[in-house]
Amino acid sequence: MTQMPFLTPESTDENDTLATFAQQQINQVATALHGLDREQLAAVPSASGMSLGALARHVIFIGGGAARTIAAAPGPGLDPDRTPDQAQREGGLAPDALREEDTAQSLIDELHQAGQDLAAAIRAAELDTLGPVPAAPWFEGRTTWSMRWYALHQVEENARHAGHADILRESIDGKGAYELNALAAGETWPPAGW
Repeated sequence: MTQMPFLTPESTDENDTLATFAQQQINQVATALHGLDREQLAAVPSASGMSLGALARHVIFIGGGAARTIAAAPGPGLDPDRTPDQAQREGGLAPDALREEDTAQSLIDELHQAGQDLAAAIRAAELDTLGPVPAAPWFEGRTTWSMRWYALHQVEENARHAGHADILRESIDGKGAYELNALAAGETWPPAGW
């Protein structure tokens, strides 16, 4: 039986492991967009109120911000004057998050780039370095975090989004992660022996 492409690749040391897992989760969000048209990207097929296009925009935003935060440590990586409302709008959580020019392929490309940028920042990080926590209600109670904790948080955050993307995609056309990973890798579905 072939190895399914959604399995996280082998890694070496702690930095590489954190980077590999963070990037893989972003790549899984990208895989959920495979083969969608504009109408499907904008569809809100579940009770969550989120479209796959808006979720992709959010993951791109979060990945880029995290890469900048890790690279800037111990200094602030994000604009400290940005309000939580601005962050939410910029972060793809507004109803109009999907841009007019967005296509499934353009979002897939941006997601892959965000994953690569985040992985590069994590691989280069001094994991024990402490950085300031941005002022946002969802980070209340913390003033600093280690880059190790923050890298692990990126795995957690993007795993949550990858699962959400799976549910949204299955609600659109019934395609699940196994099938989408195979199709995105140019393989046939179902594989022989299934």
